[in-house]
Amino acid sequence: MPSLNAAFTALRSAGLRPRRDHPLRRRGWWRLGGPADLFIEVSTAEHLSLVLQQGLPVTVLGNGSNLLVADAGVRGIVVKLGGEFRTTTLVQGPDGAEVVAGAGLGNPVLLKRLEALECSGLGCLAGVPGTVGGAIRMNAGTHLGEIGDRVRQVEVVLDNGQRAILPAADLRFSYRRAHLPPRAIVTRAWLRVENDRTRVEAQRQAVLHHLERRQATQPLEQPSCGSTFKNPPGDAAGRLIDACGLKGTRIGGAQVSEKHANFFINTGDATAADVYALILRTRQVVFEQHGVVLEPEVHAIGDWPPGAWPLPAPTTSGLHRTD
Repeated sequence: MPSLNAAFTALRSAGLRPRRDHPLRRRGWWRLGGPADLFIEVSTAEHLSLVLQQGLPVTVLGNGSNLLVADAGVRGIVVKLGGEFRTTTLVQGPDGAEVVAGAGLGNPVLLKRLEALECSGLGCLAGVPGTVGGAIRMNAGTHLGEIGDRVRQVEVVLDNGQRAILPAADLRFSYRRAHLPPRAIVTRAWLRVENDRTRVEAQRQAVLHHLERRQATQPLEQPSCGSTFKNPPGDAAGRLIDACGLKGTRIGGAQVSEKHANFFINTGDATAADVYALILRTRQVVFEQHGVVLEPEVHAIGDWPPGAWPLPAPTTSGLHRTD
């Protein structure tokens, strides 16, 4: 593998500011995990291509709202998208108004900018704390819809540093997933919106109702990553976990929230290993009692032990179903 020292020197020589052994604990919503070998914020596509040319593993850190960072940290380079990756432009697309949004732009910021432009259509991102790039990658959404329904095309930088435009059809959006090329980094998205004042007001009311319900039912005052598991077809992960009597279950500093069973919180001193162990235990109990294999919605990054991810299958020994 190319040298970290060589990459550090090359990036410094290009006018960038890489940081060695940069702590990621405060950059993730779980407030845990180890450091990045190198951390750098890039503001242009040219700089991002330069990072990729170093030949080291590259991990993009969005808002850190859906990441479980390994206690051992992240090898290679961790990138934060800034500058041109946080811009928005309202344009006329082939089928009407579109917003071209940079992948590093926070979803709440995007919604505020659209409201100022009297545009609607992306209320599905209300309460989703990540970035546009992260939202594309996981097809983020709420009961108000999914971002994939609004995507016309995206720009990505491939692992060889080349840029490509991918139409929405190529991404084959599904529940909490987009089919992107391996190691591709989303840099921009063309999103269909409505430039209609009446629809803006209707969306505002729907969003307010959604946020009020979220405040009442989710432990937003405690460090968590939002929903830990995807909802299985025809059911809700939180309902299944609650039905197993797992609310309040704790391993180390990680706990299943008493307020919402699909939220795992850091009570103050949790490690990534604690959260991982709680994920495995919860998954096993739900499988034993309901025969459902829950799949994680969170994304793990960093130096995990071999075989940790993807999650190993639940065991069948002592299987007991209550339904």
